Amino acid sequence: MDTLENMRQAINYIEDNLDGQIEYSKIAQIALCSQYHFQRMFSFLTGVPLSEYIRRRRLTLAAFDLQNSNEKIIDIALKYGYNSPDSFTRAFMSVHGILPSKIREKGISLKAYPRITFSLSLKGVVEMNYRIEKKESFTVVGITQRFSQTNLGESVGKMWSETPAETITQISALGDGLVGVYSGMYEDNTTDYYIGSITEKDCPETMCTLEIPAHTWAIFEIVGPLPTAMADVWGRIFSEWFPTSGYEHAEAPEVEWYSQGDLGAADYKSEIWIPVNAI
Repeated sequence: MDTLENMRQAINYIEDNLDGQIEYSKIAQIALCSQYHFQRMFSFLTGVPLSEYIRRRRLTLAAFDLQNSNEKIIDIALKYGYNSPDSFTRAFMSVHGILPSKIREKGISLKAYPRITFSLSLKGVVEMNYRIEKKESFTVVGITQRFSQTNLGESVGKMWSETPAETITQISALGDGLVGVYSGMYEDNTTDYYIGSITEKDCPETMCTLEIPAHTWAIFEIVGPLPTAMADVWGRIFSEWFPTSGYEHAEAPEVEWYSQGDLGAADYKSEIWIPVNAI
C-alpha cells in the first residue's frame, strides 16, 4: 500500500473507534510509520493536531446523538470519553457554543466537523533543493515559549515581532546568525519554540539552552522572502517530499535557519532542517 492508502486506513481506524479507545501507537502501526511521524504529517496536512481532530469529531457525533436520540447526557458523555458531565459540558460548549441540555430546543445552530478524506493531487512540478547530512550534537541558546499547536504559526510570528530588537541582536551574536526551533509535541497540544543561536558559548542568565542530539537531517534550501517562501516549503515537505522519500520524521526538534540580510528580499536564503530516519 502507498502512503495515501496508509493514511486512509489510519483514518478508518480513528473513525471506527470514536466511541471507544483510540491508541496512537495503533494508528501509527496502521499507517506504517512512527507515531511521531504520523502526528507531524497529520498536523501539516490537515492544519489541526491529531488529538484536536479526534476531539472535534467526537463532539460532532455527540451532538448528532443528542439531537436524534433520547439518551441521557451523561451516557453520551461517557460514550465519547468524558468521565463527568462538567468536563463534557465544557468541551461541548467550546465547540458548539451552547449547553448540551439546550440542543433539543428548536432553532439551535451547531457546528459539524466532517470526517477527513485524503485524495491524490498532481504536484512536484516545482523542484525542491535538499541534502541529507549527518550532524553531531549541538546546543541552541536563546529564549523559548510554549504554544498551542492549533495556532502555532500565528503564535510564533507574534513571538518574533514582540521580542525586543536588542534581545534578537544579543542572541544572534552568540553564534553565526539565528535559528527557530520547534521542540516537543505534548499531550496537551503544545510545543516549545525557541528563538536562538547555535553556539558553544556560555548561556546568559536571562536565556536558556536546548541540547539537540546527533542526527541525520534532511536540509531544505529556500530562496525567497519570509515568511511566504518558508511556509510554502514546509507544506511541500509533508505533502510531497515525505510520501516519496523513503524517510520518516525522527522524534527530534525541527530547525529553521536564517541567513543575514533582508528577510523580504527575493534572493533571501534560509533553510529547514528535519531530523529523519530511513524507513
